[in-house]
Amino acid sequence: MELTNQPISVSKPTVAIAGAGGYVGRWFIYHFRHKYNIIALSRKEVKDNPYPEVTWKQVELYSISNTTQVLNGVDVAIYLVHSMNASTRLNQGSFEDTDLLLADNFSRAAHLNKVKQIIYLGGLLPKETGESLSRHLRSRLEVEQTLGSRSAKLTAIRASIIVGPGGSSFDMIKNLVTNLPVLMCPQWTESLTQPISLRDTLDIIDTCVGNENVFGEAIEIGNPEVISYRKMLELTAVQLGKKRLVFSVPVFSLGLSKLWVGFFGESPPQLVSPLVESLKHTLTVSEELKFQEKHIDYLTYTESVRAALDSDIELKSPSFYPLDKVKNTVRSIQRMANTHGDTATWVAQRYNIWLPSFFKFWINGEMLESGEIVFYLLWTKKPMLQLTMIPDRSEESRQLFYISGGWLVKRFDHGWLEFRGVLDNKYIISAIHEFVPRLPWLIYVNTQAKIHLWVMNRFRKYLKNRVN
Repeated sequence: MELTNQPISVSKPTVAIAGAGGYVGRWFIYHFRHKYNIIALSRKEVKDNPYPEVTWKQVELYSISNTTQVLNGVDVAIYLVHSMNASTRLNQGSFEDTDLLLADNFSRAAHLNKVKQIIYLGGLLPKETGESLSRHLRSRLEVEQTLGSRSAKLTAIRASIIVGPGGSSFDMIKNLVTNLPVLMCPQWTESLTQPISLRDTLDIIDTCVGNENVFGEAIEIGNPEVISYRKMLELTAVQLGKKRLVFSVPVFSLGLSKLWVGFFGESPPQLVSPLVESLKHTLTVSEELKFQEKHIDYLTYTESVRAALDSDIELKSPSFYPLDKVKNTVRSIQRMANTHGDTATWVAQRYNIWLPSFFKFWINGEMLESGEIVFYLLWTKKPMLQLTMIPDRSEESRQLFYISGGWLVKRFDHGWLEFRGVLDNKYIISAIHEFVPRLPWLIYVNTQAKIHLWVMNRFRKYLKNRVN
């Protein structure tokens, strides 16, 4: 896979890649490691770096302060993060809310570091007027809007299936063809799309880096050939030298489709589920959003498959130290509609008042002179939970509290609670991070964890239905 690069300038831009260990990130590093000063971001610490010219930095994207540190001195940030795997033993939160919070963290950190541009690789959107988006595509659009909500100029690149060696979507198609001599395809495989080769995707991303012509723009990319997913299966079979009978049937439910694709496509549920939900849409490139910064001699789908199968490049990946996790940590993320336009400051203060009121026969709360907020059971004097506000890391749109004490807590130096407004304050997110409970794990997950979700759902209803 050859890419024609622009001449390297004397002063190379510094480009940070969030999600550098993923498919597109690793290939971008391979092709452009000499053209840019690349800072590759990963959750795990790198043990063996195959490319000395690339700087790897460990980052926890759930932490704004940590993300801000690693983006110091960065000109352009490429955001390739989608539905990160849980870094805690228990994760109470949907992939949409998790992705929204991570994008907001990244946007805030980029703003604080005066990053000039964020490039986000998202998904094509349906063209049917009035059609509701799948959860997956709606989440991609929310991430796009959030990344572009501050001073860093966003370039949103929207793509369908990216065809290249090691790509998860292409591997899923390849595995289906390899494993099934007869492919009874669900009706959604008749949907149309415009896949694009990895080579052309990387070329477009490279062209966008630091390019002021695409600042604040959404770009939709795909090769000019419009084909169905069923046709993609047929063409892949030809390139694999497999004789396959491929036909559509109307009887597959969405749930059955997920099982079918996941099992025979040898793909994890967290990839299959959102992908299958999105494939019901027609996902083609809008003429007005088509990439026009340079002429690209796009590979057809057949050529893309051939290039993916014939690639002889040995892509080197760094080795990582095992992630040093604190045992039995919890993360819980809840999104609440902010119909009254309240600030995160007001919501945090209201929660501290509402909680003892809601549990008025069980819980009492008070604010100490030190500024700490303490909750007690009425018949005890020992704090159940103690929160310490961090003023220098809080603002009107975000309130941060360390979980600093209480008999429900095992570690007082690890967890934090926050309230923040996102998407122009359309929603408030409440999140507990890295909380370590004192209760034995099985008791905790069946009592305190469930009670927390129930309480937050009640608080969500309170915010929505309150009169003033």
